[in-house]
Amino acid sequence: MKHSLSVLLIAASTLVLAQDRELRQPKLTPQNSGTNQLLIAVSPVNSRVVWASGTGGTFVVTTNGGQTWRAGVVPGAENLQFRDVQGVSEKVAYLLSIGNDPTDFRIYKTIDGGATWTIQFTNELVGAFYDCMAFWTPKRGIAHSDSVNGVFPDLRTRNGMTWESIANNMPPALPGEASFAASGTCVATQGERNAWIATGGSTIARVLATRDGGNTWNAYDTPLVSSPSGGAISVGFRDPWNGMVAGGDLANNDNQDAATSHDGGRTWTLTTKPPTPGSIFCLAYVRGNRNRDEGEADSENNRTVVVTAERAPDFSSGSAAWTPDEGQTWFRLPDVSGYWAVAFANPHAGWFVGNNGKILKISFAGK
Repeated sequence: MKHSLSVLLIAASTLVLAQDRELRQPKLTPQNSGTNQLLIAVSPVNSRVVWASGTGGTFVVTTNGGQTWRAGVVPGAENLQFRDVQGVSEKVAYLLSIGNDPTDFRIYKTIDGGATWTIQFTNELVGAFYDCMAFWTPKRGIAHSDSVNGVFPDLRTRNGMTWESIANNMPPALPGEASFAASGTCVATQGERNAWIATGGSTIARVLATRDGGNTWNAYDTPLVSSPSGGAISVGFRDPWNGMVAGGDLANNDNQDAATSHDGGRTWTLTTKPPTPGSIFCLAYVRGNRNRDEGEADSENNRTVVVTAERAPDFSSGSAAWTPDEGQTWFRLPDVSGYWAVAFANPHAGWFVGNNGKILKISFAGK
């Protein structure tokens, strides 16, 4: 009798857990971007205004939460890829481009909703490859490049108009050390002066960290796989001390991994292996950037993270998953594939962007 009761209790508990998981699965809503170009990066300003960017000099923007999107091409950038975007408002945004020539690495800004764009920075350093950028405020941000001759030629703006080199502030690079322009999330900012950069390409995957707005940096080792084609790809922090880094090897679809830090990036511990074959291109905290949203209160979702991965060799298909506890447990998103990036305004409003102009809204609220 006791054995039978135990079996029934276990079965009931399993059913409750399964039902709870089903209830907590996010709502997914496809949206029409207005373009067939690959979309690589996404930047929600709030639950209504979202910018995204991609190949063919393309950007897209919505001002109504994705009910409609407007696609455009920046004149003179038709052959470039916008590997990162930073939305500031419905009128103001920054774009970071890559191409085949050194001068194809540029930073653009619009102040009229994308009607016109101004080039703020044009690279002239041979070997530089600017992967990503992030901002503390609408006028204060940094842009990160792969190393050149042992130096990271990173940039900083303090006025939203001009960019200066902070190469002399950066820690020495390891041989071959680089980052990955997979989703524009190889650098993350938090608060007024904290930032973290994810690297790979060498014998150790590292996180570079600053506490003073880029004046000084420290380099910390992570346990993530690292190789000439792999390492830490995406990083995010929910507060000054607690964050997550994820990545993989672009040449091996079984080497995806993630790690957490609870001391500001000094030390890292591997999470449970994410159920996402392929390299993790992007991670995003579901709480979003509450400093720039509608005062979204802290919630039970503040440790919830969504990751999206792409499979080698062509990165045209992939998978996604989410964790409610920063990687201790994972849940697959079985119908989500082919997305390069994901970001949230708040738990109610997040967006995946990816291949062929696909956009998918994701919401963890109201289920």
